[in-house]
Amino acid sequence: MNNHAASYAAFRRRQSHTSTVIEEFKGLYGFDFDPFQVRACKALEDGEGVLVAAPTGSGKTIVGEFAVHLALRDGAKCFYTTPIKALSNQKYNDLVARYGADKVGLLTGDNSVNGEAPVVVMTTEVLRNMLYAGSHTLSGLAFVVMDEVHYLADRFRGAVWEEVIIHLPESVRIAALSATVSNAEEFGEWLQEVRGDTTVIVDEKRPVPLWQHVMVGRRLHDLFVPVEGAGDADEEIGGNGRKRSRKRDRDRSGLAKQVEMSVGGEKMLINPKLMRMAVEDDRITQLAHRRRHPQSRARGGPRPRTKHFPPSRVQIIDELDRDGLLPAIAFIFSRAGCEAAVRECLAAGLVLTTDEEAAEIREYAERQCADIPPADLAVLGYHDWLRALTSGVAAHHAGLLPAFKEIVEKLFSRGLIRAVFATETLALGINMPARTVVIEKLDKWNGETHAPLTAGEYTQLTGRAGRRGIDVEGHAVVIWQAGIDPQAVAGLASTRTYPLDSSFQPSYNMAVNLVGQVGRERSRNMLEASFAQFQADRAVVGLVKQLRKHEEALAGYAGAAECHLGDFMEYAALRRKISDREGEQSKRRGARRRDEAVESLSRLRPGDVIRIPAGRHTGFAVVLDPGLRDALPAPLVLTVDKQVKRVNAADFPVPVEPAGRLRIPKGFSPRSAKSRQDLASTLRNKINDGTVDTRVVKARHGAKEEDPEIARLRAEMKAHPCHGCADREEHARWAERYFRLSKETEGLRRRVEGRSHVIARTFDRVCGVLQSLGYLAPEDGDTVTPDGAVLARIYSELDLLVAESLRRGLWDDLTPPELASCVASMVYESRRNDDPYPRVPAGRVEDVLTEMERLWGELHEVERENRVSFLRRPDMGFVWLAHRWARGDRLDRILADADMPAGDFVRTAKQLIDLLEQIAAAAPEDGGVRSTARKAVDLVRRGVVAYTSVG
Repeated sequence: MNNHAASYAAFRRRQSHTSTVIEEFKGLYGFDFDPFQVRACKALEDGEGVLVAAPTGSGKTIVGEFAVHLALRDGAKCFYTTPIKALSNQKYNDLVARYGADKVGLLTGDNSVNGEAPVVVMTTEVLRNMLYAGSHTLSGLAFVVMDEVHYLADRFRGAVWEEVIIHLPESVRIAALSATVSNAEEFGEWLQEVRGDTTVIVDEKRPVPLWQHVMVGRRLHDLFVPVEGAGDADEEIGGNGRKRSRKRDRDRSGLAKQVEMSVGGEKMLINPKLMRMAVEDDRITQLAHRRRHPQSRARGGPRPRTKHFPPSRVQIIDELDRDGLLPAIAFIFSRAGCEAAVRECLAAGLVLTTDEEAAEIREYAERQCADIPPADLAVLGYHDWLRALTSGVAAHHAGLLPAFKEIVEKLFSRGLIRAVFATETLALGINMPARTVVIEKLDKWNGETHAPLTAGEYTQLTGRAGRRGIDVEGHAVVIWQAGIDPQAVAGLASTRTYPLDSSFQPSYNMAVNLVGQVGRERSRNMLEASFAQFQADRAVVGLVKQLRKHEEALAGYAGAAECHLGDFMEYAALRRKISDREGEQSKRRGARRRDEAVESLSRLRPGDVIRIPAGRHTGFAVVLDPGLRDALPAPLVLTVDKQVKRVNAADFPVPVEPAGRLRIPKGFSPRSAKSRQDLASTLRNKINDGTVDTRVVKARHGAKEEDPEIARLRAEMKAHPCHGCADREEHARWAERYFRLSKETEGLRRRVEGRSHVIARTFDRVCGVLQSLGYLAPEDGDTVTPDGAVLARIYSELDLLVAESLRRGLWDDLTPPELASCVASMVYESRRNDDPYPRVPAGRVEDVLTEMERLWGELHEVERENRVSFLRRPDMGFVWLAHRWARGDRLDRILADADMPAGDFVRTAKQLIDLLEQIAAAAPEDGGVRSTARKAVDLVRRGVVAYTSVG
């Protein structure tokens, strides 16, 4: 009987494509695995790497955790890497809960816990640094999980992912976990190329269906409705996301367009009600504009107005609570906006928790913050923050103290916080699913301008909606704002995937590390294996195909232009040279005339009467103001028909000469209709009585002389045998096509050359910089010098500036607070609202910072000579704060003077500690900088900066 049962179980496993190991692993979880999870686990068990691309919340991490399970079973190591420290902390806690603290370690910039454990969670940068340092911790490594691997598209930190993938030992299997991207197969092909056998598994099905809505006023409207019966039924959201039918008002206006879209493979309509509302808002905008500007048109178009006013943030949460759609994350793309939303909820007396829940929240938050000094807690707004928490409301953004963010994440995941107002940083992998996601606006500040959300960003944000195993369905809610376009919203909501594009480029630190390990030529070949070059090569394939078609067509055109009298392409080239030379001469004459016109305009004075020969204002005019304030003169004139206009060189194909003079009255005002009328009347009288010379405009240039080179080319063309061909013009038409296509072909060829070996060429330029500065041997660039070995230990955006400052001894005589101040200029980047002229400590710090600025200028010039640009200018925005903190000043005084959020201060201080530790490790042992840097670390790592929570 037992044998039969075992046979039957084995048969079932074969049928479901699982194994004993997978079945054991499934036993650790309280639910069945999806087919994509089973397939991925099976591939790992069979010795292959995997790339899993699936929506947020679909359970991709199951695959990563199976790699952990296999490593522990086999007595090997597994590294679980994540892009951000918060996600590393979260995953560490998860794995400790399952496997115990003795088997799991954590390595981030902030924490080092049990780093030699068989399973270590770390940020990807830590693994990259290990690989370059040849760390002994790598021995026995069998698996690397790369969570959120689509992060390699990040333009600031994405290159680290590719470095790790390329440099990991061949024996290591990678489990790459990605959001749904449209080119997963392409990325998988690259992994196959650089890592060997890799199974690509794409699953686009959300485990919890997502409903899309627009909130207009306090009402939720479905964004999409079925094609059948679209005008008859609306949906009202009920408790737990269930819907109750409600009669839909019929659209009798005929204004709404019927816009059909494919959503998840089904034909759906964009809700006609929303389309009608957009039309109504547009009509209101136009009417309001016409009332304000009855006789003019706005240059940039009217400002959007709406009769459908957006709800307040309190009303949004209140409405979602009434419909049973909490917990919710409301994305507001501003830290100040998130904090303001929490204050609005508190002021309105919004309470989303029971007394028991409030007590549980208070107890947990107080326990987690027990180690933070009370004086610091007061500065951090702890009591208001805790009051909001106990009401079930919180903010989440990069400006929050890390400990506060961790507490919000934990309480939200336990279902105690019901509404979180967050910036988009929350969407970067932190496990905080909600029933509903609210998007307040469809544009955000990207550092330079307010840019519309991309489909990828919208997908990432709304991916948080719908908790697996808890919610029947998730809900995405966009708030109606003035000028909203339902079709644009529908376009974002119906685009399920976005492309993954590499942001990889070589850096100075990367170059010295690679050359030191494998030599320059092999390093160059390794970088050719990057995903960036793989994508560039893919693009080149299409361009090369197009180039071949062009070359075939060129051969055909040349054949059609053949002439029995001689080489017609040679003859056609002469004709083209003549045409090109004539064009150049014409441009030169035009430029000369423009210069003469500009020069003549600069001589005009108020009261000069001139004749405008061209443009909309042709005729006589009197100069009111010469307009010499700008680079090019633009006189203000009054025309005979009483118009006040500015003219410029474009209105004068020939130079202008005054045709007479006119006295302008002292009290003349261009804004006064009476003044304009009187002066224009005087001007007309002057013209009529002959005081103004009406013949003043005449051509300055006589007959143009033929250019000797053109004369020579014409003679050569006429002497050519093909000039006498009866079919000359027919041949010439084919030759002209040949030349036009030849120009396009040359452009294509340049594009192909530009994309071929682009990473290797950049690497060569980086090595050129390093050779010229002595970090690589000047003779062949194939050996890392002692200075290069120092650079190899500096992992910073300004790595070369740090290494050069060390080499030149700029920091040799600094005290620890002074060194912290100077190094702070290389970890901080000012925000747009920061003081453009921040204070710096006087004396030695100011002198050294000046030297560092001068040094940056020298390095920038070396970069320019080698056609690269990696080093940004040092930023003084954190220098004074670092100096005060390292001297022991109080947090409340520093933050009050700086107007800086506590979270930004703590995060930047930790980045400063990280760089100071690198400097301490890289500085010469016999110098003073090493000990000074270590003392500076101790001074900065105090109080709230020293506090870190992973529990």
